[in-house]
Amino acid sequence: MSARVHDVVGVGIGPFNLGLACLSEPTGLDAVFLDRADGFRWHHGMMIEGATIQVPFLADLVTMADPTSRFSFVNWLKHTGRLYPFYIRESFYALRAEYDAYCRWAAAQLPNLHWNQEVVAIEHDAALDVYVVRAMRTDTGEESEFLARHVVLGVGTRPVIPPALRGLRGLAIHSSEYLDHRDALRASGSITIVGSGQSAAEIYRDLLDAVGDGCRVDWITRSPRFFPMEYTKLTLEMTSPEYTDHFHALPLGMRQQLGREQRSLYKGISADLIDDIYDTLYRLSAGGPVPTTLLTDTEVTNAAWDGERFRLRLRHGQLDREHERETASIVLATGYAAETPPFLAPIAERLDHDALGRLEVARDYTVDGGRGRVFVQNGEEHTHGLTAPDLGFGAWRNSSILASILGREVYPIERRIAFQDFGVPVDAMAAAGASR
Repeated sequence: MSARVHDVVGVGIGPFNLGLACLSEPTGLDAVFLDRADGFRWHHGMMIEGATIQVPFLADLVTMADPTSRFSFVNWLKHTGRLYPFYIRESFYALRAEYDAYCRWAAAQLPNLHWNQEVVAIEHDAALDVYVVRAMRTDTGEESEFLARHVVLGVGTRPVIPPALRGLRGLAIHSSEYLDHRDALRASGSITIVGSGQSAAEIYRDLLDAVGDGCRVDWITRSPRFFPMEYTKLTLEMTSPEYTDHFHALPLGMRQQLGREQRSLYKGISADLIDDIYDTLYRLSAGGPVPTTLLTDTEVTNAAWDGERFRLRLRHGQLDREHERETASIVLATGYAAETPPFLAPIAERLDHDALGRLEVARDYTVDGGRGRVFVQNGEEHTHGLTAPDLGFGAWRNSSILASILGREVYPIERRIAFQDFGVPVDAMAAAGASR
């Protein structure tokens, strides 16, 4: 174990911890970042041609904290000769492949990113009052230890598979693996997509091109309709420091309820894609019936594989009636969820947990009883709401984390950006108190 004590060890190198690495680079902070992958990858299984990110290009790794940073998306465009074509294109939304390439470009400039390092345990050394991050190289098995004053967890989320669809044999894959299996899905003859959001819609639209080859494509969602993502400006103000303050202060039960109610605000389908799907169905129908079925308010309650086909047991929510369908393959576009990494077990008693056993993340993104030493990125949706996975809020969160670690605001932190109040206005509360 090296005697060197790093200011920060970041665990996981997704967009958020990569953004932290970029923003910390000019500060002189001694930070290292570890990831078990052999290089940066961002949703490669969903890198469908032409797909865009769902936030404006300003929601890159750094711009919303430091518009002058050399790690900005615009700087990447300039360096790759794409600035003028992007400008002429006149779209705020970068291609998903562009965003991935941009992140890999930024990662290549940072020597403190350590790939093939899988963190297996984090311990606390009481004598030194530092965290010991134990890692193992995924390619050689070599073990390493990193000492850290602060730890930033950015391990991201994991694919979710509903209980009724777990452990299936046959061609049943999560959407995160879609492109690796697309040819096999098309060759299967019939495909059923299960899910409600953007990934389900993108895969359905992509596979509609296969119906002309005799392939059947069905789409099943538990949602009562195909919800478009709400993208009006006053709704977008909910991705703000003020709304995050409001959400974090709510009791657990209310946060749980809002988490369910607000899914369409950031897990819905882009309106343009919904329209494109309809237009495609209309175009295909000109040649006769389209071999597809779209089922809403329908839940898969059971699934079985007989060696050739899946038999799905479905329940319609409004009618409370069940029926069955058969399919040769399944795509589970059933989303992602945060989990408490098992490598935190040695320091579990130093971390805060809520009544449901999840990490109880404080407003400043710490999770260690007010010590200010362990931070969480994109694992706080249940405590901070819809800003947790939002790419556009990542730079704000990283500005806050850096301010806590350094004891000063390197990047100015906006505290009020919204026109609206999300709770009782301060002046109204003052007036109510004065009238008593």
